[in-house]
Amino acid sequence: MIYLTLYWEFFRIGLFAIGGGFAAIPFLFDLVNRHPWYTSEALVNMIAISEVAPGPIGIRMSTYAGFQAAGVLGSIVATLGLITPGIISIFVLVRFLRAFSSNPYINRFFYGLRPAVTALVAVAALDILRIAILDFSLLPSSPNIEAVSIISLILLVVLLAASRWIKWYSPLMMLGTAALVGVIFRL
Repeated sequence: MIYLTLYWEFFRIGLFAIGGGFAAIPFLFDLVNRHPWYTSEALVNMIAISEVAPGPIGIRMSTYAGFQAAGVLGSIVATLGLITPGIISIFVLVRFLRAFSSNPYINRFFYGLRPAVTALVAVAALDILRIAILDFSLLPSSPNIEAVSIISLILLVVLLAASRWIKWYSPLMMLGTAALVGVIFRL
């Protein structure tokens, strides 16, 4: 029964998370509330680790959740559930787009999907921000919330300014800075 549940839940995520792995994050947060496969803190850690590792984020998340729920077979079933809608939709869309590629309504439909995908990614970013930065219950001691908020805001402004004006910045520099901030918050 767990395998059928895993397949169905990740099939639904694969079906409705249009736009890639980051669009799947709100659905993965929803799974936290309905199934004991992982916690929201574990999901934030999965996202952080998935950003560093190669490959699609949704696949890694489904594999991890499936493994947590039912071992190796569970990870395979969850991953298959996630990719099945994509495979089906590719076959259907190729036939559909060939027949209707010059239809203005179809072109407007795809243009209209862009804001929906942007909204899904924004919701995911807010959930991650809420847990990773604003959830002070995860910290070992109770910090001064005002001081941490001011430091976070200053760091955000500095990082944005650096990425705007410094042309030689690299993702490794941003990753290292974020790791340093994480270490500082945990002290």
